[in-house]
Amino acid sequence: MPSTDLTIAERIQSGFDTLTRAERQLAHAILENYPASGLGPLSALARDAGVSGPTVLRMVQKLGFAGYPDFQAELREELRAKVKNPIAKYDNWAEGAPSGHILNRFTEAVIDNIRHSLAQIEPGAFDAACALIADTDHKVHIVGGRISHTLAEYLFLHMQVIRPGVTHIRSNSTSWPHDLLDAREGDIFIVFDMRRYENNTLKLAEMAAARGGRVILVTDQWRSPIHTLSEICLSSRIVVPSAWDSLATPLLLVETMISAVQALLWDDTRRRMETLEEMFDQTKMFRKFT
Repeated sequence: MPSTDLTIAERIQSGFDTLTRAERQLAHAILENYPASGLGPLSALARDAGVSGPTVLRMVQKLGFAGYPDFQAELREELRAKVKNPIAKYDNWAEGAPSGHILNRFTEAVIDNIRHSLAQIEPGAFDAACALIADTDHKVHIVGGRISHTLAEYLFLHMQVIRPGVTHIRSNSTSWPHDLLDAREGDIFIVFDMRRYENNTLKLAEMAAARGGRVILVTDQWRSPIHTLSEICLSSRIVVPSAWDSLATPLLLVETMISAVQALLWDDTRRRMETLEEMFDQTKMFRKFT
């Protein structure tokens, strides 16, 4: 199993191929309502997963814990981390801040986030997400939250050029139910939701899924509650020495997604880009140096 600087969910996912059939059944049960699923008694987790108590004990030992109490203690720490506000996050970093300039410390944290995230993301899942987004038979709806709306807007701006049928839904607006009026079964919903997870975004995803929408979730290492509704969940690490979480790794995913979808649709995308450039020339929006 991976090192203990990973979340329990990341450890389960990275070592999934080494698990027995019963342990895989238990792993699915833990991840289905993570991390709350493991906070009850051992007997309750075993019953809900349909496995024996010894199977639970073997699993937590494979994850690197001496026993079930240690496993639960780590889950509680992760739960506390999920709901930390900016002041608490800053205090946590300030207490244990290593020496060195903030430029170096911040950059090292971002690089570490990228390294861990890439180790956890399945290339097949990423490719499947890009294939769904490139399917022009269905519309794409892009949704972000209070802060993650910046990622949603960035992705929307590019996808609007790459392919037709793309909309940007603002979950912090009272008008977002209007955006669901024309949603159809099979439409793709790309949802950004990082801690602290937002009720409006969750409700929007629930309603989209109920209408037959296919949800692609971009979230953090603890995973938004929306992951239970998602067809594809792309998690990335976001912790840096700051009161605020970092969007650097999710932005890397977004820019890679833009590149991949553009390549899948290049012939049509090129024609759209040429038309757009002609419009820009007519408006004289950009200065040209000759």
